[in-house]
Amino acid sequence: MTDTNTTAATDWRAWQESWDRQQEWYMPDREERFRIMLDMVEACVGTEPRVLDLACGTGSITARLLDRFPKATSTGVDLDPALLTIARGTFAGDERVTFVEADLKDPDWPARLPHGAYDAVLTATALHWLRNEPLEILYGQLAELVRHGGVFMNADHMIDDTTPRINAAESILRHTRMDRASRGGALDWAEWWQRAAEDPALAAPTARRFEIYGSHADGEMPSAAWHARVLREKGFAEARPVWCSPSDTLLLALK
Repeated sequence: MTDTNTTAATDWRAWQESWDRQQEWYMPDREERFRIMLDMVEACVGTEPRVLDLACGTGSITARLLDRFPKATSTGVDLDPALLTIARGTFAGDERVTFVEADLKDPDWPARLPHGAYDAVLTATALHWLRNEPLEILYGQLAELVRHGGVFMNADHMIDDTTPRINAAESILRHTRMDRASRGGALDWAEWWQRAAEDPALAAPTARRFEIYGSHADGEMPSAAWHARVLREKGFAEARPVWCSPSDTLLLALK
């Protein structure tokens, strides 16, 4: 059992920032994709949106959403007990934010949400943990949750298998930069989780997290064209990329 005094004394924002730095080791353009995501939220649904932060992790999207749009509200949903512990600690006392623990592969997960419809559903670097079939089912559920005129945005690894030489060149460059950053002291995924396991406030939820997920994702990384096609088939009126890097894409679907 976690010591409540230890939990209360934990610097959750420091853990939040540590998670962000670890993620930036993999994605140095992470803030740019968040900026474009929020630009498109403003363009499509305004500056006071009701947002579902899907597979929210520590609440990175929610933090940037509320910094930019103070009148927004956010529901964060995730299954990871360690990242949710950080999220709840970071946003404790903020009435604009609600967190829900749920498995996106559970067909009844939307019933756990506090609202039946959202202006925007946002997610980043998370859905590649799902294989294509459950992701198709999830996209159908999201089409029901997003109101007419609302948006879904997914920023993630989206691999185009028709360009193997471009993919290989990008991968070599990316890993060269990651190696350089690692020599400069940047934490990778495994090192970050090792530190989390050593923190008294996160040790138990981190252990549960690895019982749930294991060490690696078992998902797939289909192309942006696949995502756009499936989203339209599931009920979105329009879908296309609004930002991309050599390896990642921010795809927007309009209901």
